[in-house]
Amino acid sequence: MEPVRRTLPPNHSPLLIAEQFGTLAALHPGRIDLGLGRAPGSDQNTMLALRRGPESADAFPRDVLELQGYLSGRTRIAGVRATPGDGSNVPLYILGSSLFGAQLAAALGLPYAFASHFAPAALHAAVRTYRSEFRPSEAHPRPYLIVAAGLAAAPTPEEAAEQFRAALRGRARMFLARGATLSDAEVDALLETPGGAQIRDMMRYTAVGTPDEVRAYLGDLAEQTGADELMLAPAAPAREDRLRAVELVTAPATAST
Repeated sequence: MEPVRRTLPPNHSPLLIAEQFGTLAALHPGRIDLGLGRAPGSDQNTMLALRRGPESADAFPRDVLELQGYLSGRTRIAGVRATPGDGSNVPLYILGSSLFGAQLAAALGLPYAFASHFAPAALHAAVRTYRSEFRPSEAHPRPYLIVAAGLAAAPTPEEAAEQFRAALRGRARMFLARGATLSDAEVDALLETPGGAQIRDMMRYTAVGTPDEVRAYLGDLAEQTGADELMLAPAAPAREDRLRAVELVTAPATAST
């Protein structure tokens, strides 16, 4: 599978992105994809360090068009070309968690990846919008949809459930108790509050269980959304558990246990 490299245009200029990914494409021909998201993906101090501001996101559609021009060899800025990157045609994907991304991807005739692993509420509306408003482009005559899903896979249901619970606790500590030192029992109590319900809902689309159970869940999700591709986001806090979860799910079914 080709790796998808991700960047956030609000943090970088289109010319810089084109040259960086043009370099990657030159080093790894045919293996580089570029996902484009509108959100800054950082806190305000980091944005200041990058010399960017919240208003940078407003220019996202224009930045995507400018970036397309550099990568296609049809620059929109007279006399300015990406070196390297000019004419590299690195494949572009719009990343989103709202209807805005779906509408933009549809208008530009680009593939669309929806972040349902942390923003599930708009999933089905975004999918409908993307498909209904899609305008065929030279590179993409039909829509191409990627749906992201959380993942907590282990050899036993109990282990998978514990991974999922640990992931919930991690998000609760991040969003509801930042800076506080709380026991697992105290965090579990937080998860029973209205704020905790929001955290649980964020992980609505998470495949939890044994490899066979996870594959069945993901198959249903792909069928419900009509996704051309699923992107998995392992949820376990421990790196070794995340890697193991991916290994278990991607191994042949007969060898999953």
